[in-house]
Amino acid sequence: MDGVLFAVGVLVAAFVGFNIGGSSTGVAFGPAVGAGTISKLGAAALMTVFALAGGLTVGREVVDTLGSDIVATEFTMVVSIVVLFFVGFALFLSNVAGVPASTSMTAVGAIAGLGLAEHTLKWSTMGQIVAWWLVAPVVAFWVSGVIGRYLYPTLVERFAIDQSGGSLFVLDRSGTLPRPRLGEETTSREVFGTAIVVGIGCYMAFAAGASNVANAVAPLVGSGSLGETEGILLAGGAIGLGAFTIARRTMDTVGNDLTDLPLLAAIVVAVVSSTVVTGLSAIGIPASFVVIATMSIVGLGWGRATRTVTIEETMHGETPDVSVGALTADADDAPTVGGETGTPTDVDTRPIGEERSEEIPAADELFEPKTTARVVLMQNLVPSIATIAAFLVFRFVPIT
Repeated sequence: MDGVLFAVGVLVAAFVGFNIGGSSTGVAFGPAVGAGTISKLGAAALMTVFALAGGLTVGREVVDTLGSDIVATEFTMVVSIVVLFFVGFALFLSNVAGVPASTSMTAVGAIAGLGLAEHTLKWSTMGQIVAWWLVAPVVAFWVSGVIGRYLYPTLVERFAIDQSGGSLFVLDRSGTLPRPRLGEETTSREVFGTAIVVGIGCYMAFAAGASNVANAVAPLVGSGSLGETEGILLAGGAIGLGAFTIARRTMDTVGNDLTDLPLLAAIVVAVVSSTVVTGLSAIGIPASFVVIATMSIVGLGWGRATRTVTIEETMHGETPDVSVGALTADADDAPTVGGETGTPTDVDTRPIGEERSEEIPAADELFEPKTTARVVLMQNLVPSIATIAAFLVFRFVPIT
């Protein structure tokens, strides 16, 4: 019977990891895929490698937090299976909808539901996690806001990325052995820019693995049924499977359907959010990549929009209407996620406080309202489903 339960536990953990891969791959590589800098197959392969690397290094701290620090309830095999089932089921719903959900909030919610039902929730640990959930998005907002207000125009000038119509590399078969060379229309600047975009995606995959592998196996590791390293390897393999299969829909959502976020803006958001998530993972805090990245986008847009006024004017309430559309105010042909081409030619680098001639686009010119509403709904609904379902089952069904 113990062997059967262990097999079921491993399958459920793999199911959770599978759905994490489907959700996190879209967040990490959606911009790169949407910009045409990497294929979905290549994104899945890189996601597998770097998520596993993140789990084996920084992610061990998060495994400890979820496996033993949130609730005092002993994670028996049955309890672990039930918790993981609710996490996996909730994430599966988000993947079916093609929306990346917060896997960390979902996992913490399911474990908290257990703690509430059994009156064993460690409120100090939970309070610390929730406090960081509130602080981290604010940090991401302000860091991105400062970049948008003071650094973004310079970054546009220096890191504008051309996208040629042909292949980046081609095989030169003129010699004895075929060797790769730059395509006919490929420039060294394009190669450099592509390397940056893909590299940032790998960094995001590393951060996602550091934060999310614990969500798949922490209960099993906490129960002693699975070693920490073995659990991380199991989760990493399952994440890779999800990346190669169901992640295609979430990559389309993030890369093409949600917003025409300029490629440079996507890079800034990726660096800021990945750094915040990796830092929290290093201290054992499971972080919501989706929420942090969203606030980073809003902060960057706010910073760009408020370049037309000084801080003194802002304090007196003289602020322009702010929208994420401010991110595209520099150039109509700036490269966008899902766009085809473009290098900004006339970049506005006028001093802060000086009015611009062009109008800042409205938010509804950038965002698909139906897609945005679906994303917001699912990001709040998925963790709630896991928490409520776990609470009801552990409260009224004699499992423990």
